[in-house]
Amino acid sequence: MKKEKLRLVIVSALFAALICVATMVVKIPTPLNGYMNLGDCVILVAAFTLPCGYGFLAAGVGSALADILSGYTAYAPATFLVKGLMVLVVFAVAKLLKSEKTDLVKLIGFVLAEVEMVLGYYIFEGFMYGFSASLVNIPANAIQGAAGLVLAVVIVKVLEKQKVLEKLRIKN
Repeated sequence: MKKEKLRLVIVSALFAALICVATMVVKIPTPLNGYMNLGDCVILVAAFTLPCGYGFLAAGVGSALADILSGYTAYAPATFLVKGLMVLVVFAVAKLLKSEKTDLVKLIGFVLAEVEMVLGYYIFEGFMYGFSASLVNIPANAIQGAAGLVLAVVIVKVLEKQKVLEKLRIKN
């Protein structure tokens, strides 16, 4: 394995672990047996830091693993997809706007990624509990998304200022 690819695999695995831990450390129950957490913050940082496919896998695996380890196994497949898609949304926004990841592009991507998360869980829970019942989790998921977005913006700014990506030599 080439040195650069090995570095990406290692950093992606570290992000998956961080996402899992951030998801499991703070758990605030929601009405339909789910929970709010800080995992979205790390997912958005991974979306900014890693190449698309690596970010997708880190987000999906880390979040699904947290569900499995926390006893929410029924959510794990949907979580893998919903959280992985958050990364794809960030990349799609940057590609559609044909822009480097400027502050505005990052913010738009992060907001739309959180909207995707809220809608993804609404649809999944709609099939599990009924679409009327799944409406009750929208506010909790939106609060989780907003908190994750704000924290991610701050963390990305710190990473940029400290030139962490340059030190890791990750080309995004």
